[in-house]
Amino acid sequence: MISAWKAWLLASRPKTLPAAIVPVWSGCLLAWHLTGNFDLRLAVVTVLGAIFIQIATNFFNDVIDAEKGADTSARIGPQRATSGGFLSPRAVYAGAIIMLLLAVVCGFLLYQIRGWAILAIGIPSLYLSYGYTGGPLPLAYRGLGEVFVILFFGLVAVMGTIFVQTGAWPWQGLILGLQIGLLSAVLIAVNNYRDLEEDRVSNKQTLVVRWGRRPVVFLIYGMTALPALLVPVYGGSQCWFGVSLALAAIFLAAEFFLIKPDGVSSKLLGLSALHLMLFVVGQNLCLSLT
Repeated sequence: MISAWKAWLLASRPKTLPAAIVPVWSGCLLAWHLTGNFDLRLAVVTVLGAIFIQIATNFFNDVIDAEKGADTSARIGPQRATSGGFLSPRAVYAGAIIMLLLAVVCGFLLYQIRGWAILAIGIPSLYLSYGYTGGPLPLAYRGLGEVFVILFFGLVAVMGTIFVQTGAWPWQGLILGLQIGLLSAVLIAVNNYRDLEEDRVSNKQTLVVRWGRRPVVFLIYGMTALPALLVPVYGGSQCWFGVSLALAAIFLAAEFFLIKPDGVSSKLLGLSALHLMLFVVGQNLCLSLT
């Protein structure tokens, strides 16, 4: 049996948190590059709101997957807090609601500055933190997990961050949002690839359950390589392009060894998160030089 704080840490799934932090970080960098302005207070409120929504999503995922039988004590990947008996379903639901309330506080503060657009972004995000695995159309159970991540942890999160910082919707944010969304979706694809057999038994219709392993391997390769290939869309970003290509090449080489015909190394999920963060480190370096 593990301690209570370790159980909550397990339920929060810290390896997934870069998917909440990176879009805000990256959007702030691009906003600063385009306008020369950066508001630290707005950035802090934005990233906290994103983290609270991500943790709420993870809590809902933990408890709903346990209730639907998608997670069991015999799972291949890391143990889950609810299915492992470390936390009660009621406690995890309560934790998710608390995280959403904290996200609402952050959203209210941003609404005071930027108005109705924050509601248009925030309300769907709040619902889908639950609707990802719960509700009448759970996206994760319909093979829409990757699409959800590209849209909300990529396009919406990046462009929303840029809007919070600048009050504008520059076209560059659309490309950057797609890049970040694709790299974030790699985490979902890798996770689902690992959980194929368990998801198949519980009728969780992820893409790998629907398509099989081989097509999803190529999907992971594509979602890794395309963000690097999109970098030249930005003017004067040859340095960033080189860094991105190098990172993509290293990650693809690692996948060759870590993706197996019957599963995936547990190291690949952490490597996917690291790759996402390093991509933005490269962005930071190259935007500062152009």
